Order: sequence, then structure tokens, then C-alpha cells
Amino acid sequence: MKRLFIFALIIQWMSCSPDGGQDHHLEVDICVYGGTAAGVMAAYSAKKMGKSVLLIEPGKYLGGMTTGGLGWTDFGNKEAVSGLALDFYRTVGRYYGKEEEWRFAPSVASKALQEYVDEADLDILFQKRIVGAEKSEKTLEAIKLEDSFNQSVKTLSVKAKVFLDCTYEGDLFPHAGVSFHVGRESADTYGESLNGVQLYPEELPDDIDSIKVNYFSRPPVNRHQFPDGVDPYVEKGNPESGLLWGISDGELAPNGSGDDKIQAYNFRVCLASDKENQAPITKPENYDPENYELLLRLIEVQESTDINDYLLIRWTMPDGIIDVNNKGGFSTDMIGMNHEYPEADYETRARIWKAHEDYTKGLLYFLGHDKRVPKALREQMLALGYCKDEFTDNDNFPHQLYVREGRRLIGEYVMTQHNCVGDEMVHDEIGLAAYGMDSHHIQRIVVDGNVKNEGDIQVHGFDPYPIAYRSITPKREECTNLLVPVSLSSSHIAFGSIRMEPVFMVLAQSAAVAASLAIDQGVMVQEVPVDQIQTILQNDPLLENKGGI
Repeated sequence: MKRLFIFALIIQWMSCSPDGGQDHHLEVDICVYGGTAAGVMAAYSAKKMGKSVLLIEPGKYLGGMTTGGLGWTDFGNKEAVSGLALDFYRTVGRYYGKEEEWRFAPSVASKALQEYVDEADLDILFQKRIVGAEKSEKTLEAIKLEDSFNQSVKTLSVKAKVFLDCTYEGDLFPHAGVSFHVGRESADTYGESLNGVQLYPEELPDDIDSIKVNYFSRPPVNRHQFPDGVDPYVEKGNPESGLLWGISDGELAPNGSGDDKIQAYNFRVCLASDKENQAPITKPENYDPENYELLLRLIEVQESTDINDYLLIRWTMPDGIIDVNNKGGFSTDMIGMNHEYPEADYETRARIWKAHEDYTKGLLYFLGHDKRVPKALREQMLALGYCKDEFTDNDNFPHQLYVREGRRLIGEYVMTQHNCVGDEMVHDEIGLAAYGMDSHHIQRIVVDGNVKNEGDIQVHGFDPYPIAYRSITPKREECTNLLVPVSLSSSHIAFGSIRMEPVFMVLAQSAAVAASLAIDQGVMVQEVPVDQIQTILQNDPLLENKGGI
């Protein structure tokens, strides 16, 4: 009956003419904002805990990067993945006749995620985005939504007892008036050697064995750096001629300096080598071959015509899918072009998103068609095409931009590098992270007459470590009924380890259990007994018995 009421009201709201008047209202126990894979698992979990739930997705699709092209799952250690997250990869495995599968086609991930939606009979609002909120003292009462594509439609107000922000951007919690950070803290802020500005060499140092033993004693090598000798100027050797496209005129700050810059975004493109399953890579809108002049200079200096030196290509995916990611000095990451994104208005974000799409499509087209690219490299690119049976309603191109980092909550506890390497342990564990500290480049600048990328950190080799419940809760003096399992309270470099899809799903399930307990016990989210969350997750990991409550 509740579900019928909600959708009857939604239909009434959507059919109203935009003539002013009062906003329409919905009310549920738990409101989940953001239809990422984490958002779906949060909504599913809350429903399994016996709560009325509304899942809100600003776009048209569920699953975020899990269904948006990131088919090569980064997990670090499978043993760290638990609960519904592990169940999801086992659900995917059934489509391939396996116990579990961590590499998959986006369409398979979509089907698997839809099983959770259908089983829980989730109420979902698509194409609705947040534009405001109502708050009473420390309680977030309601959020206000507008239509994502038609702002003349009336707004909708959603009231809930507890809200969960499951967006990559961290778009809900600023409306709740809580503390957050954008960019890199300085190395001094939390005493982290790997935070802030980081410019490291491309080549392996002679004492690499000592770095493997103590990787903080010396900086890590940068495997996505330009070699020396790549000229940054429009006219080689002439600074007066200006910089090539994609190079910032900013100066390099000292290593460890903080700033408001964020790691690069890209699209995880699905390609195919089978001609029968290829859609052609065509010239995109706003194509400008001069945007890739820097790539030509990199090819000239590297003297490599192997496509694997310019694109990270996962050739061994199921269903003939080829997963493409960033690799090397100039690749699919659009370095430095996303710094506005986390706090930009929706119009500016759409412009940045489109620029990334044009850049990515242009790069693939350039590699295959520009006569200045060595023939051997062009032929390798021309042997590939977009995967024809993926993203069929979006011209075979991913529908999700890889937002690797947005706003980050500053909550009751901040996860840092010290947690990642085991120097600092927490006891209010609600999940494990297991991947290395991984930040993509943040800026492309000129250093001593050479073009250089800055910001890449890839430090691996430590054990899985616990994530604190306090890191998904705002400060109790700021908001008492909000949980943030995705853009959680973490330093930039620690977030580089935590920011994996399996981890987000684990934390989202934990958040939904905590939200349900907060409602049942009539307490603020900061006061939920963590041992009760842990017991439920341990004894009823799939929430088949309403967490045993």
C-alpha cells in the first residue's frame, strides 16, 4: 500500500503544470540519495531491515561505475569483501556459470544489480537532483529536489528520519551544513608523507629494493609520468609561443603542499576486437586534433608504437569486452580539467562532463585516424571499436563519468594514511579496505622546460585495514541523522585506497543497518552501538532475517 501511495503521488507531481504553488512531499523512514551500486545496496539493506525507503538517482541509470564501465574490479584482497557486496559478485558470477566473478560486462552488472532492486521491490526516483534542504537545529528534516532535465517542473520535498548520501560527489551533505573538504590536505595536516603535492620521477631508482621494504623512506616511482625531453611549447623551444593544450601555466608548489585540486577523471570505455561486435569509433563533436599534439611529442620521445604504452587495455575480460583505462603520460585521464567539478553548479558540471566525453572520443579517433600517428599504432587502434552490445542506448559509450574524488566529509573521525598502513587502528569497524593508496594525476605543468604530470601516487603492499563507523558520521554537533558511506571522512591519500566499488557497497550496507538501528532506538546516528551493527553484519550478512532483530 505504501509503494502504491508513493507512486500515485509521484505521478500526480509529474503531471502538474509548472504554475507555482506548494511543493509536493514524500515521507519515508530512510532516504538514500545517489543510485550508485552503494546506493542500491543501502536501499536494499534498509528495506530488508523493515524500513520504508526511497532511492533517488539524479541521472537515468543505476549502478554508478559498477554498471558504467568499470568492469575490471579493483579489490586488493577479495577476503576483505563481505556481505551484500560479496553476494553481488557472486550474483554476477552466476551469469558466467561461476561461483563469483570480478571482471564483467557493464550490461551483466546492470542485470545483477536489478535483481536486488526487484527482490526488495525498491521505490526509485530517477532524474531528480537536490537543490535544497530543511534543517531544524541538528536534524536534517527534508531535502528538496528538482527535475534534472526540466527545471520548469515543480519541486519535490522528501522527508525522512535518516538520510544517506551515496553519491560520488558528496552532493547531499553540504545541504545539511556539515564540514567537508575538497582537494588535497597538506602533508602536515594529518602527518602524512604522501598527501599534498607529489612530483616523482618516471624511472625506477637504483635502490628500488629498499623502497619495497620501506616505501615511505623514499618517494614512489611514477609510472604515468612524461620522460624528460617532451617539449611543452607550441613552437618547440620557444616559451613565447605558449603552451600546448592540456598544460597548465601554474607553478609547481613544494612537495607536500595542500591545494584544492582533485585527481583526474576519465571514462572507462568498453571496446571490442571482434568485428561482428564493433561499433565504429567516429569523429566526435568539438573534435580538435591539436588537443593531442602533446601525445605526438610523447610518442616521438618514447619511440614506442605499442598501443599498450598509451592505453591500459584489459584484453582478458569476459564476453569479448575490452576494458580501457588510463596509462602513461598522456592517455584517457583528462588531467587538470575537473578541478571545478565537485562544487560546480549543475550547468558547469554538464559542461565538464561533455568536455571529458569529447576528449575521450577524440583521443580514440585521433589514435586511429590522424596521419601524424605512426602507422603501426594507428592500425592497432583501427582494429578496435566500441562494443556494440554495451551501452546500447548511449551510442555504445559509458553513461558514467569516473568521478574518482569529489567532496569528502570531515566527520567524527578522519581516515588517513596511518590507518592504511596499520600504524593507527580503529575498533568501531564497519568494513575493510584492501587496495593500495592510489591517486591519479592532478595537474600537468612545466618543470625545467619539460612537461610533467603531478599528483600520481600508487603505493601498495599493506594488509586490509578496518574503516571506522565514525568516518561515515558527521560531527554530532552538526547533524545527527545523516550517514555518508561513499564520500566519507578521509584524507585525500587515504581516500585513494578506500574509493573502490566493493568497499563502497560494504560501507553502504553498514550505513543502512546503522540508520535502521538509530530509528528503532530513537538515537542520533553517532550513538548507535557499533557492536550491534557488527553483530548483525556477522550473523546475517545478507540481511535475510531483518538483521536478526
